Formats: sequence, structure tokens, C-alpha cells
Amino acid sequence: MAQSIKTQNPSDNFQLVMRKPSSGHKSWTWGLRHSMNNRLIQLVSPLILLIVWEMIVLLGMVNAKFFPTPTQIVGSFWHLATTGLLYLDLKASLYRILAGFFLGAIPGLILGLLMGLFPFVRAVLEPVVSATYPIPKLALLPLFMLIFGIGNLEMILVIATGAIYLVLINTVSGVLEIPSIYWDVARDLKASGWDRFKTVALPGALPLIFTGLRLSMGMAVLLIVAAESDGANHGVGFLIWRAYDIYNIRQMYVAFVLLSLMGYLLTLIINEIEHLVVKWR
Repeated sequence: MAQSIKTQNPSDNFQLVMRKPSSGHKSWTWGLRHSMNNRLIQLVSPLILLIVWEMIVLLGMVNAKFFPTPTQIVGSFWHLATTGLLYLDLKASLYRILAGFFLGAIPGLILGLLMGLFPFVRAVLEPVVSATYPIPKLALLPLFMLIFGIGNLEMILVIATGAIYLVLINTVSGVLEIPSIYWDVARDLKASGWDRFKTVALPGALPLIFTGLRLSMGMAVLLIVAAESDGANHGVGFLIWRAYDIYNIRQMYVAFVLLSLMGYLLTLIINEIEHLVVKWR
């Protein structure tokens, strides 16, 4: 019996492939759409919250004396900005926050690496860190004022004492959590002490180091309000206390928003630096 053979045009296969997108393309398209939806939600949700806040106050559901509307807060912000007071307050607080942050973070990083790398250093300093860490940092403010007087220095030192511990503790943990196999490979390759530090200790500890830096920056923003409560002539924290003295609730909310934006932007800068430095994450 003769068997018929059905031939197929190669162009049919080509057209079939062109009509049917690959699963990889679908996955990429879905991921892009999902990312755009998330960004849209992130943009819209704060606007919805502000609208709801405005309506709740206008409808009298909360006391407008203590909860001004967002539009009233924006009006107060504009007034402070046009008079130049806001610029002076931001400049003063940013200087104190950054100075205290670096004054605490740099020693914390160095001591943390030493404690993580050398058991003897860790045995000497760990009891000191454990004993002094629970002391409320604001409790040191009167002591610093007595020693250094009233001015920028005592405010910066309070922020520095809050920043140093978080960087130090996270740096020590970062070094100690490096898998032992990396140290064994470095030892087998007869790497020098500097090479071990450069290729094993520092890269392995970087993720937790940046975690400590983020926490320290948040602590610096938290402490600035109390640090500027006495002895400051300008600053966002000073703005809160001045608004309290003159019973200007709207200016107080302006300061709250500024602190939130400062903390967010400073943390965002640290995140961007981490993405550049820790490229393997």
C-alpha cells in the first residue's frame, strides 16, 4: 500500500513562532507590568491618605486644633520657607546630624572590624560595649552640656553616641557571620593579613555594615529633636519646641514632615551607595 507523505512548508513554522511569544517574553512583560503597578500604588496611596485626612478634619471628625489639614500645613510650610527661617533650621539640623553620624559611624566601623577580626580585642571591648550600650543617650546630654558648654558640640556628641553602637554591633556581627570556608581558602592560598581583610572580612561584612549605617542614620534623626531642645537657636528640633512654646500646631507638623523627609532622603542615599558598593547583592 502506498503511503502518502505530507510535506510542510518551513515558512509555516516561522509564522507559528512569530505568532506565539516565548514564555520568557511573557515573564518579562508580566514583571514590567507588576513593577509599574507597584510604583503607581506607591505614588497614589500617600495622595489618598492626604485626601482622607483632609476630609476627616473638614467634616469635624477630629479636633482641628490639634490635627490641621494638609493644606493648612502646606500654607505654614510656605510661610516659613519664604521668610528664610526654614532654610536656617534645615541647615543647622543637617550639619548636626551628619557631623554626629560620621563622628560615631567611623569609630564604630573601625572598632567593629577590630573586634570581629581579633578575639583579644573583642574580649577586652565587649564587656564595655555591653555595659554602656543600655545607657539612654539623652541622659548624657546634661553631662555633655556641663563639660563642653551649650552649643553645637554637645548636640553632635549626643548624636555620635547613638550612632557608634549600631554601626559597631552590626560590623562585629557581619565579620563573625562570614562562613569559615572563606577563611580556610584564604589560609590555603597563604593570603597576607591585608589580603584577608580586603578580600574576605570587608566584603563579607559589608551588608551588615550598611544595615548598621542605616540604623545609625535613623537614630541621628531621632536624637536631633531632643538634642536641639536646649541651647539651639535654629534647627528642625528647635522648630518643634518653638512651635510648642507659642502654641503653633501647624509649624509643629511642618517640622514632623521635614524630619520624615530628612530621614527618608538620607537613608535613600545610603541605599544608593550600598547598591554601588555591594554589587553582588
